[in-house]
Amino acid sequence: MKQTIRALALTAAILAAPNAAMADTLLIERAQEKPAGALPARGESMSQVQARFGAPAERLEPRGGQKRQWPTINRWVYPAFTVYFEKQRVIDVVANQAGPDEIGPKPPIR
Repeated sequence: MKQTIRALALTAAILAAPNAAMADTLLIERAQEKPAGALPARGESMSQVQARFGAPAERLEPRGGQKRQWPTINRWVYPAFTVYFEKQRVIDVVANQAGPDEIGPKPPIR
């Protein structure tokens, strides 16, 4: 009897595991699905980014710039991604988390 209960519990656990894993979406998987042209390219200017994607939803406070070796970093937030600029040029683009079930980076510090 105990073996039957253990077998049923093990079967239930095995069947439930794939469903739990399928509920989460990894941000990296979604980001890899987007074509490269759907995001700003490294080296593009602020004006080029704004011409292609429009005005950002939010412009975060600049960071850095206290010393010459620490350049000022500007961050523009769009609905799907955040663009990081050094001076006037794109240095990185990070996909934003689409929803609370998606596993990915934390929201930017404001």
